[in-house]
Amino acid sequence: MPTRLRLFPLNAVLFPGAVLNLHIFEARYKQMINECLESGEGFGVALIAEGAEAGDPNVTPHDIGATAEILDVQPLPLGRYFISTIGRRRFKIAEIVSREPYLLVDADILEEDLPLEDDEIGKLNRRVRGLFAEYVDLVVEFSGQETGVELPEDAEAASFAIGDGLQIAQAVKQRLLELDSTEKRLLAEEDVLRRLLPQLRRLIERRRKEPARQSDFGKYFSPN
Repeated sequence: MPTRLRLFPLNAVLFPGAVLNLHIFEARYKQMINECLESGEGFGVALIAEGAEAGDPNVTPHDIGATAEILDVQPLPLGRYFISTIGRRRFKIAEIVSREPYLLVDADILEEDLPLEDDEIGKLNRRVRGLFAEYVDLVVEFSGQETGVELPEDAEAASFAIGDGLQIAQAVKQRLLELDSTEKRLLAEEDVLRRLLPQLRRLIERRRKEPARQSDFGKYFSPN
């Protein structure tokens, strides 16, 4: 049976296990969160496919998104909220029931396809985790900003965490979310990482050479 979900369309992809913080200030979403809090229910999050504004009820969401469980609520002036949520389960929209005052949909909760044998999925998980660890190290070196990405041991949970942690276009993240098995998701992430890593290495190598060129200039030429 489809599940009735209040839907929050966003310009971002929510993965199961990922934290999403939201400032709720529009009337329709203040009402939605009030209803969620009163009923003890979460809501659905889906990337906007067509339309520019998250607050426009006429946007077209992607069919596949993730449910969000509300973890913490901080009331703000004028009935606004700051909420902290966590992604739980993937869903596929079966039907848009209404658009006012917010999007209400019937959706089917999605299950992962059967995984590979434990030893095979374990090898794939370890391989992609190693690539992602190198990716995080390079991003930290390039940006100069520490990141607190910690991957769970479970292959399915790790595949979602890697998808969330990659600094890539939301459209690519959406394709990762839509994949129906942990194996497919990890393989796709491996492909993304193997293309990103050489680019990051080249950028960092170029940056490393810049101070050397500046110091060489100072050695041979005087600014006076």
